Amino acid sequence: MAADGEYGRPTEGRGLRQPAERPGSDGEHLVQQRLGTSGRADRFYADQVLDHLNVRMQEFVARQEMFFLATADRHGECDSTFRAGPSGFVQVLGDRLLAYPEYRGNGVMASVGNLSENPRLGILMIDFTRDRIGLHLNGRARVVLDEEMRAHFPDLPVDPIPGRRAQLWVMVEVEEAYIHCAKHIPHLQKVPVNERGARAWGTDDFKRKGGDFFGAAAEADGRRPFRRPQHVNEHLRGGLHEDLPAPGHGAQPGSVPGPRSSRHDLAAELNGEFLDRVERVLARAQPRRPAEDGPEFRGWFDRRDG
Repeated sequence: MAADGEYGRPTEGRGLRQPAERPGSDGEHLVQQRLGTSGRADRFYADQVLDHLNVRMQEFVARQEMFFLATADRHGECDSTFRAGPSGFVQVLGDRLLAYPEYRGNGVMASVGNLSENPRLGILMIDFTRDRIGLHLNGRARVVLDEEMRAHFPDLPVDPIPGRRAQLWVMVEVEEAYIHCAKHIPHLQKVPVNERGARAWGTDDFKRKGGDFFGAAAEADGRRPFRRPQHVNEHLRGGLHEDLPAPGHGAQPGSVPGPRSSRHDLAAELNGEFLDRVERVLARAQPRRPAEDGPEFRGWFDRRDG
């Protein structure tokens, strides 16, 4: 599933997103207009959103032991999951290129399956113990066999733990990198080594993997077969997002068109009611003013560091 062309440098014409005048999606720009936050968003985009990993970001990524991963299939059905390994299990291969290993799991292969249909992914890394800060990474991925990966990157470390020997690698071309602020991140502490239980890397033992912790298997008898809803969000496609003015061209909230046909009426009504409620809450909220004599804080991953 690796792309042709120079390794780590996808060739033209493969659907790569072209640079936008503003980062983010049409949807977030629309909500910003409705809620009056476009100015704050633009300041955040300008100060904190990079299209590469600066030096501090690379150092941060290289020492992380876990991250949260979001993918979606070709229909937009989403999956979120967790990845972990020893510090450095995510390989920084350049300022726009990362790779992480896929270890042995439950065999479902949900994330890799999604990436085979839709190469877009989102990664959230959070340091709960040292800096209490997070880093968002959005980009485009492809899946590579371990032997192919090592043929192109022979200096990759070989993990001595059998359950941590990669079967596959996911290479990520970084398109957006930005901070996740610290104010709601809890401060956690690591358990001392002598008090930790041994990790069962790669085990197939039912109990050591967690057993039937949530009781799902116990409910299997008599349970209706699982049926995934078919395109439950189909009514949200188009309507509110069709005919949007191009971002950055002076569009006003009142100029955003409404739904174009009756099949979008419910979506428009529900979204309109939601936004109206949010606007009323924001109208009552008083913004917190920074200390007049305090220095301006520009974040851990200031774009000036890159």
